[in-house]
Amino acid sequence: MSIPHAKSGEVIHLPLGTALQATKTTTLVKSDDLEIIRLVVPKGKEIAAHKAPGPITILCVEGRVLFTAEGKTQELDPGKFLHLSAAQPHAVKGIEDSSLLVTILLPKTEPNRALDRVQEASEESFPASDPPAY
Repeated sequence: MSIPHAKSGEVIHLPLGTALQATKTTTLVKSDDLEIIRLVVPKGKEIAAHKAPGPITILCVEGRVLFTAEGKTQELDPGKFLHLSAAQPHAVKGIEDSSLLVTILLPKTEPNRALDRVQEASEESFPASDPPAY
């Protein structure tokens, strides 16, 4: 069973209020080039340093967290926003039960490059580790 995501044009109410403690992290939108997540971070929970494959934005919707990136730790509370470059290590710790809106721009994957017959024959006949004998 697939997880339902928001449909184009669908309105989502971000703050969870009293439902925050009973709600889990949810991917709201997912496409080939974009992922939007409501990240629920309970008080005391730590998410160890990790990286996202593309640039990300983080908006604190409710609660308070400590966000560590680029050699500093900053407190995010409702309305505070930051962005990080692709592959920038970051970590999060819940000061209070919190929810964050995380947007990730996913890198485009290169389509498999098509080899023409001459390139293909050259690469098969003369691999880089075995130069041609003259």
